[in-house]
Amino acid sequence: MEFYLEDKEKVLAELQSSEQGLSSEEAAQRLARDGKNKLDEPEKVSLGKRFISSLADPMIIMLIVAAAIQAVVAVIEAGGRPTVRGFADVIVILVVVILNTIMSLVQESKAEAAMDALMQMTAATSKVMRDGVMTVIHSEDVVKGDVIVLEAGDAVPADCRILEEHSMKAEEAALTGESVPVSKIVDALMLRDDKKTVPLGDRKNMVYSGSTIAYGRGTAVVTATGMDTEMGKIADALSLAEKEQTPLQKKMAELSQFLTKLVIGICVVVFIVGIVQRFVLGGVAFSAAALGDAALDTFIAAIALAVAAIPEGLPAVVTIILSIGVTAMSKRQALMRKLSAVETLGCTQIICSDKTGTLTQNKMTVVDTFTDDPLLLAKAMALCSDAKRGLGDHTAIGEPTEAALVNHAHDLQLYKDELDINFERVGEAPFDSMRKMMSTIHREGDGYVQYTKGATEILIDLCSHVLRDGKIVPITDEYKAQVAEVSAQFSDRALRVLGACFRNWDHFPESTEAEYLEHDMVFIGMVGMIDPCRPEVYEAIQRCREAGIRPVMITGDHKATAVAIAKDLGIVTDASQAVEGSFLDQFTDEQLIDEVVKYSVYARVQPEHKTRIVRAWKARGKVTAMTGDGVNDAPSIKASDIGIGMGITGTDVTKSVADMVLADDNFATIVNAVEEGRKIFDNICKVLQFQLSTNMSEVIIMFVSALLNFTILTPVHLLWINMVTDSAPGLALGMEKAEEDIMRRKPRSSEEGIFSNGAGFDMVWQGIYLALIELASYFIGYHLEVGSFEGVFAGHGCANAVAMAFLTVNFAEMMCAINMRSRHGSLFSRDMLIHINWWLVGAFILTTALTLLAVFMPGLQQVFGIEPGTFQMRELWISALLGLSTVPVFEIGKAIRRATGAYGGK
Repeated sequence: MEFYLEDKEKVLAELQSSEQGLSSEEAAQRLARDGKNKLDEPEKVSLGKRFISSLADPMIIMLIVAAAIQAVVAVIEAGGRPTVRGFADVIVILVVVILNTIMSLVQESKAEAAMDALMQMTAATSKVMRDGVMTVIHSEDVVKGDVIVLEAGDAVPADCRILEEHSMKAEEAALTGESVPVSKIVDALMLRDDKKTVPLGDRKNMVYSGSTIAYGRGTAVVTATGMDTEMGKIADALSLAEKEQTPLQKKMAELSQFLTKLVIGICVVVFIVGIVQRFVLGGVAFSAAALGDAALDTFIAAIALAVAAIPEGLPAVVTIILSIGVTAMSKRQALMRKLSAVETLGCTQIICSDKTGTLTQNKMTVVDTFTDDPLLLAKAMALCSDAKRGLGDHTAIGEPTEAALVNHAHDLQLYKDELDINFERVGEAPFDSMRKMMSTIHREGDGYVQYTKGATEILIDLCSHVLRDGKIVPITDEYKAQVAEVSAQFSDRALRVLGACFRNWDHFPESTEAEYLEHDMVFIGMVGMIDPCRPEVYEAIQRCREAGIRPVMITGDHKATAVAIAKDLGIVTDASQAVEGSFLDQFTDEQLIDEVVKYSVYARVQPEHKTRIVRAWKARGKVTAMTGDGVNDAPSIKASDIGIGMGITGTDVTKSVADMVLADDNFATIVNAVEEGRKIFDNICKVLQFQLSTNMSEVIIMFVSALLNFTILTPVHLLWINMVTDSAPGLALGMEKAEEDIMRRKPRSSEEGIFSNGAGFDMVWQGIYLALIELASYFIGYHLEVGSFEGVFAGHGCANAVAMAFLTVNFAEMMCAINMRSRHGSLFSRDMLIHINWWLVGAFILTTALTLLAVFMPGLQQVFGIEPGTFQMRELWISALLGLSTVPVFEIGKAIRRATGAYGGK
């Protein structure tokens, strides 16, 4: 049964209940049959499972495999008796893996509280009729058929059909997005035209779990509990909505696949080359023993090359950069709950935003008036309201519309507490939804005055006079037409219009019935109210436009209100770009994918509409963010690429499923977070290009040395380069400030590969150049010590040449890191010169100092295979100059690439 379509008598019959409620015995039976009025609790993921899940990252798996193979090689090389030094690479890799995983778990330990808030019912206790007597019970013990007693301030514990109401209004913003409390009725609803259902926000004879009573009182019979409520459906949707990989996770997986194929290819090529060298070029007689020895030697060489290709420090560097980004965002009021979501913001293309409390202040405000006496109008509105505000109070407390009227009077120095004392209320005709007005009677001097407020179009016809220029004069048809015209103008701006009038009495009225009071009144004027936009949102929307981000408003509010707000903010230009949620019901999910681009405002939507809209944008390949604060936003927030909850006005449900929470509820913070996200991803790409270029150079020189039968870098050299020379500058690059054009770039596509926009080509040619100068350094060092190149390819070692190559690699990679401050722009641009990266300067000084110690300190020289006294300042300067040459070469290369449009205009 659709309870809102049936008379209350049929509803009670269907639920086998009455207006006196259930008996305690019947309630107990139903509780045993249907279960508690609470939501299903999700299974908690243990710390152990989360740890194992973190290890499933492709890059981490690759490092673990590399460590395992390295361990096997260490055992084989040591003849079954490995040393600690032999296991140095293995230990370092495993330490990196464990630290990286722990950092991720610590950062995300607070993240998986999703659904906890849903488990705590909004109302701890409820007033129900049991055995004909009102009884207070735990909300979780409420059952279908229970009759609930509701009063202003009560939270609704379950979905209910209203049986009786006295001026009752419910605050449903968290569930439907309706910014104004909804007046409730008892009568059954009628379906309009060919509609098959009534939108949730229009079911005025129902109240729902998650809403609160803002005004009046009434009774209602429970129609659904627990997971069968509208909130339960939302909770079920949350449990079904699975988070997809973020763009960064996809790119890291892509990188892992690439490196895996590269490593396998390297191993195969080196193995084949080694066998050919041994038996074809080397003249070794073929035998099973010789083949075994050759296979072992080439396998070890291949593994050394493979390990050189893997950037061991990369996962830890990326995790640390993300963690630093989380800290930076928190300082800008954006609290990130998941590390991997940080960079997702940077490629956001669509921001689907709830209106109430996100784009607007969620606070009704008087923004316009029509009257000859503004003070009298404000006084009348404030006195004819039940909202309260003391002189020291920040805002009025009460029904939002009346609170707006009291706040308006307060702004005019008409203070509600003083008005109530000076003009004591002695009688009233309460508001009801039929006549759409209310009246109050107050003492004033020796007599009494009646103030009435309500719908202007009804109020004006009950007035015989109007206040003009301080005088009471008969009302005319021309004046009524003027009032109607101004009221229509207010309505066109989506303002809620209320009128006010008064009537003087020499004595207390004989009756306070509305029929006796509300006629022959004097019209004072009217006010226009709206939930206004947040002031900072205007600039935020403009910045979104400049950044190529499309803002979309999704709200449960009325279409006219939504369009007015959207026009004001610049989200739409006319009403044709807005539709109601019911309009979407005619489309399949596939059809909606084509239709979604036509509209930027969706009004009167239900929770499932929000999720469909988000998924339609995602199906178009757009990285989609969803902001909101209400329970109704939670499923779509979880379904989006980046869910954004509100920290102050947001419900716990929404915050628990969001990837990011705005601590200040400021829409502008989203734009700041997008900028931070773009910067973080840009910096991660810089680190990736830096480390992959340098690792490529290492692979090239190791491959060439293995092919030509000489040793240029030993495992200890590679370990130092990967864990010191690469990691410290990598972390420093993560601290790079955002480039000046970062918010003028179009959002990158989620399908954009890690090697796109010229990055792959740059990595290759830069890696090749680095390898060339490093090989040149080795040959120069060999010639300086030996005096010729004789024996260089015969396997004759040269400590001086190895030392020079090692030092050149360190200098060149440091210069590469400095040049990588901008992947496409010039290092000598005004932005780069003004904003010096002192972290990178520090990393350069530290790494250079440590490398020089390794080369010149007697104790360390032995570890790095450098003969004491052989390495002189001449070799140092040659190595430094070769390393420094990367700067002009890379600058020329980037300039040529920019001129040819290789960077896609970035």
